[in-house]
Amino acid sequence: MERGWPTWVLLHGIAKSNKNVVLSPWEFFSQQITLMNPAISPLCFGRLIWLLVSHEGRRYRVIAFTYLTAFTEFVVMHGKNYYLAPAYPMLFAAGGVAFERIFALRMRWLKPAIAFLVVASAAVFAPVVLPILSPEKLLAYMRAIHFEAPRTETSHTAALPQLFADQFGWEEMVRSVARVYASMPANEQKLAAIFCQNYGEAGAIDFFGPKYGLPPALSGHQNYFYWGPGNYAGEIMIVLDDDATDEREQFRSVEDLGMVESSPWAMPWEQRLHIFVCRDLKIPLRELWPKVRVWL
Repeated sequence: MERGWPTWVLLHGIAKSNKNVVLSPWEFFSQQITLMNPAISPLCFGRLIWLLVSHEGRRYRVIAFTYLTAFTEFVVMHGKNYYLAPAYPMLFAAGGVAFERIFALRMRWLKPAIAFLVVASAAVFAPVVLPILSPEKLLAYMRAIHFEAPRTETSHTAALPQLFADQFGWEEMVRSVARVYASMPANEQKLAAIFCQNYGEAGAIDFFGPKYGLPPALSGHQNYFYWGPGNYAGEIMIVLDDDATDEREQFRSVEDLGMVESSPWAMPWEQRLHIFVCRDLKIPLRELWPKVRVWL
């Protein structure tokens, strides 16, 4: 609670932006069926109804209200379809209990049939949610089963579903930054901060960076903003961005050292990043820091 209500702040910012695909209640609901495995959805939503209307389920009705409250919040505030995923284990548990009670004394033959259906459905969808196939084979498989992953962001134009596209290009990007950092004199390296536009880029620097001798990243995106600028003063900053409009307003010197290396399977905007070496920040970094906050 020290930082307020971060999920609410995130959704409020998204609702005012054009970042996420806006889904109707029915579209959001139908995508929940796809996300959880269509074979399991009757068990899950059947138990939701049981929790709401049955006398026996009254004791656990708060589970249903919690789910419906979160569902409504994400629809109204344009949340992504997978934001609701953490709510399903409690519905799965409730559905599992109901399943056992229904088939304990009658129609026992349905138990292995339903189990087979669930496993078979999971096997069909596994390649589109787990990194089992190469990108080329994954796209061919999706065409073969006539499956198209729902878009969650309006700017998503990658060939792969964003779930997979967001896993490509990171180490190539970090190597590009490392080459720039290594080319600096030792005295400049001690002063140089690496600033990224989002937590994906910053996380890649923090994950792969130690192998290449890079310092931790800075960013104004979500939790990175709260971690602040550290001891950096802004004398020298290596900035990842797709253009230098903001940087030229903030620094007295901006040098474009070209685009990062990436993967053809990465998200398009990550492939378009340039590396800017910025020197002589016009105002103290701590004074600038509140202005770099991004909560989308």
